[in-house]
Amino acid sequence: MIAKKSTAYFFLLPYLVLFSLFIIVPTVMAIALSFTNFNAVEAPEFVGLTNYINLLTQDTIFLQYVLPNTLIFAIIVGPCGYMLAFFLAWSLSQLTKGPRTVLALIIYSPSMTMGVAMTVVWRVVFLGNQSGIANYALTQLGAITEPIIWMLNTNYILPIIIVVALWSSMGVGFLAMLAGVMNVSPELYEAAAIDGVRNRLQEMFYITIPSMKPQMLFGAVMSVVGAFQAGNIGTMLTGSNPTPMYAGQLIVNHIEDYGFIRYEMGYAAAVSVALLGIIYAFSFIAKRLFSEKD
Repeated sequence: MIAKKSTAYFFLLPYLVLFSLFIIVPTVMAIALSFTNFNAVEAPEFVGLTNYINLLTQDTIFLQYVLPNTLIFAIIVGPCGYMLAFFLAWSLSQLTKGPRTVLALIIYSPSMTMGVAMTVVWRVVFLGNQSGIANYALTQLGAITEPIIWMLNTNYILPIIIVVALWSSMGVGFLAMLAGVMNVSPELYEAAAIDGVRNRLQEMFYITIPSMKPQMLFGAVMSVVGAFQAGNIGTMLTGSNPTPMYAGQLIVNHIEDYGFIRYEMGYAAAVSVALLGIIYAFSFIAKRLFSEKD
């Protein structure tokens, strides 16, 4: 018995080492630094809860722009991206293997080439002159008479970021859902048909979703994490951090601003810990919704 346990721990060791090195240690360091004043040059100075108090009472940029932007972004991109991922996975499961594989790769590919896609595709779409695809199309339709400078107009920055995030949100969560749909036993559908299930919509709600709760949970957690961590979209599209008038500033951008531009590492660590708490809260809700009751 001891030999069997030691063998299991031996195979788990690489994962445990990597998990500790890249997850546990950075998290503990961030929590520790969040109680300090640290500029990355001098030794950290312990300041207690000052960073957290300033975040909740003194940081007007965070309270007026960053937090509302992040919540709006996460509420739209998270659930909408999650439902879109499930719908696409379910739709692809109705196809034969060849078309399903090709379409799955096409849908998944934007999440692999996010930086290239944003700089090449979306910046061309939203160029602030007549050469931009969006301006050209709207001009031809008669909707506008002069070009819109999309990435400098505060009314459009956040909606554009949301659209790009939705377009690129079909990542590993989408693949997990596709695998879950494909692995539902056909016998369950046959039994459901005998019991009175008559259409695909009923099959989806009564058979498919209950049969793939682990994949649904994984997709939900990945959707939550992706929604709250998506910060490079705004900076890459606008070319600046902070974004113009903080219109597309998310919590991740706020962390980068204080950590790598202002070198206020202690305060940046406090913001990152707050973000970790928000992600954990939403992930906990997703777990309660999709975890197995038994």
